[in-house]
Amino acid sequence: MVSIYQRIFTDVETKIISGDWRPGDRIPVEHELAAEYRCSRMTVSKALSALAERGMIVRRRKTGSFVASPQIDRTVMDIQDISTEAELAGHEHRFEILARKVERLGEAEAQQLSEPADAEVLRLQCLHIVDGRPNAIERRIIMLDAVPRARDESFASIPPGKWLLDEVPWSKAKHVIRAVSADTTTARILQTERGEACLSLIRQTWQNGRTVTYVEFTHPGDRFQFAGTFHPMAN
Repeated sequence: MVSIYQRIFTDVETKIISGDWRPGDRIPVEHELAAEYRCSRMTVSKALSALAERGMIVRRRKTGSFVASPQIDRTVMDIQDISTEAELAGHEHRFEILARKVERLGEAEAQQLSEPADAEVLRLQCLHIVDGRPNAIERRIIMLDAVPRARDESFASIPPGKWLLDEVPWSKAKHVIRAVSADTTTARILQTERGEACLSLIRQTWQNGRTVTYVEFTHPGDRFQFAGTFHPMAN
């Protein structure tokens, strides 16, 4: 039997993940939730505290609880959005959707992502162009059970990465950075030579233990660098 605490947690989580409640939206106050679920305010507070620990909501004294806004930083180890990065650096950015398809996750990818085989995904391929030159190929998988609103999003006016950062609060991310050589298709799209050195950033993000998206960015090695400024922890 599911506890009332778990029901509150799951119901609020579902409304956030589905997009019914957007970043900045106010969560019903404790006494309203206590009345709705016929439980004590202590039970409600426990569920909201757990959601806050997961980074899904922000609790503010005297004003209530709100859906958390996604964190956007610009160091190499944090979530980055190419369009925002380019604009902040004073460059012109545009993008093109090269492919968009809803399909089922294959066995190999399902195992790689630790997700169920046959899970429905939105598969995207985009080209990012900075100052008139190809800067990155974005190959992305979005899990539609985690982000159902993506199914009907055309991404005609906003890049997928930026859309996701605005839509879905993430709780965990993993980056892998490596050097790769451009294959024939990559070289053609990036307007470089086959075998040319490229930089690859692979990123997987999760929300509450479930994959939100898996993406690989491939950049021409002579047009991009990863950079970050770090400081030692204070004693």
